[in-house]
Amino acid sequence: MSRSFDVAIVGAGVVGCAIARQLARYELRIALIDAAEDVGMGASRANSAIVHAGYDCPPGSVEARLNVIGNALYRPWCDELDVPFKRCGSFVIGFGPEDEETLRGLYERGLKNGVPAMSLMPGCQARGLEPALSPEVTMALFAPTAGITCPYQMTIACAENARANGAEWLLDHPVTAMRREGDGIVLTAGGEEITARYVVNAAGVFADEISRMLGDDSFSIRPRKGEYMLLDRKSTCVDTVVFQTPSRLGKGILVAPTVDGNMFAGPTAVDMTDKRDTAVTPEGIARLTAMSKKSVPGIDLRAVITSFAGVRAQPSTGDFIIGASPVEPRLIQAAGICSPGLTSAPAIAGEIDRILRRSGLEMPEKADYNPIRKAIPEFRNLDNAQRAALIESDARYGRVICRCETITEGEIVEAIRRGARSLDGVKRRTRAGMGRCQGGFCSPRVMEILARELNVPMTELTKFGGASKLLVGTLKEV
Repeated sequence: MSRSFDVAIVGAGVVGCAIARQLARYELRIALIDAAEDVGMGASRANSAIVHAGYDCPPGSVEARLNVIGNALYRPWCDELDVPFKRCGSFVIGFGPEDEETLRGLYERGLKNGVPAMSLMPGCQARGLEPALSPEVTMALFAPTAGITCPYQMTIACAENARANGAEWLLDHPVTAMRREGDGIVLTAGGEEITARYVVNAAGVFADEISRMLGDDSFSIRPRKGEYMLLDRKSTCVDTVVFQTPSRLGKGILVAPTVDGNMFAGPTAVDMTDKRDTAVTPEGIARLTAMSKKSVPGIDLRAVITSFAGVRAQPSTGDFIIGASPVEPRLIQAAGICSPGLTSAPAIAGEIDRILRRSGLEMPEKADYNPIRKAIPEFRNLDNAQRAALIESDARYGRVICRCETITEGEIVEAIRRGARSLDGVKRRTRAGMGRCQGGFCSPRVMEILARELNVPMTELTKFGGASKLLVGTLKEV
């Protein structure tokens, strides 16, 4: 007997989780399905974390419209979900006449797209606002509506809020087949059959493969890898997001602060064939080094604490693919969501809401829908009185596990209660292991807590699910 849902969302990245949160306000049975062991395991855990203003997208495109709408929705969504968000503004900087012409073109695009409050300024004025900029900058485009957030926190928050309002998580459920049957679609996922009246395809770089399972071969997805370098907090030297003029491969390498007080440089842009290739390369690091120093000569790359890479989905259509499939009307595409996908996620969720409604799906609103989700208390950001009260309520908040980030046992236990099943699952929810030592001190202690709370042997624990086992046995057994 297969489980039955009104809507099955394939893909638990930020777009899929935002859609789940949007639809959970209605009396619908919703399944959030992903092949990974946790939500946010694809591009949503490794991207630039920028809430883009919207001047880069081609006027009239779907991504241009949803970028600007999504940007405006970010503050209310982050307030409701208790997710960090800072509207710090962004610069696109130019070095000479050719770049200046590009900047004027971006400004005109932004006006057509409805981006508010942009301004073009000479390099000296830009350096007055952002002193770390290169003295070689001759012109800059400033967009005050741009901002920064945390992409994996946003994804987790949307997923938690959707689940709190009745949506089901079906993780470790790779979709291997789909077929139309009567008035619904039957999915084979994680070895079981699941029936849904509608399927929303939000599968990121694998969205074309999901689409082909129902006979829709109208687009393809090309993976594009982006590599990053993350710097220690003590070396942050910019307050705004700093882009260089874009190329055909994307918005270019940028230098930006994070909502957690670090700074990063990236991403590179390399078209790939392997959708799972997230290896960092010497060539990528060399390019990051050269290009970041061109923008911000004072960047201290001796303070890099880690490098990482993500793979983003580049659609063959050149635009977001959103709407009912021309082959199977019960398959709703939310595919080809490249940059600015993080920014557009709330707007994409609203778009899918309207598409399902127009398709004939009855969507009565829940009387008890709750849009509020509270984050795990961050001990490191509390004052002494708040810390004392938290420890009084739960003594585990008095034991610091991660020294670099001041993360307590209480936070880690709460992360596990909310769904963390791996070392990286705890890391994304609490930042344990994200500091200067990159988990060298705290990882064994986090593993002890995971084993205890999940009631599993240490040898069953993984870094990020699947075969990423952390231990193979005791020294005596080896």
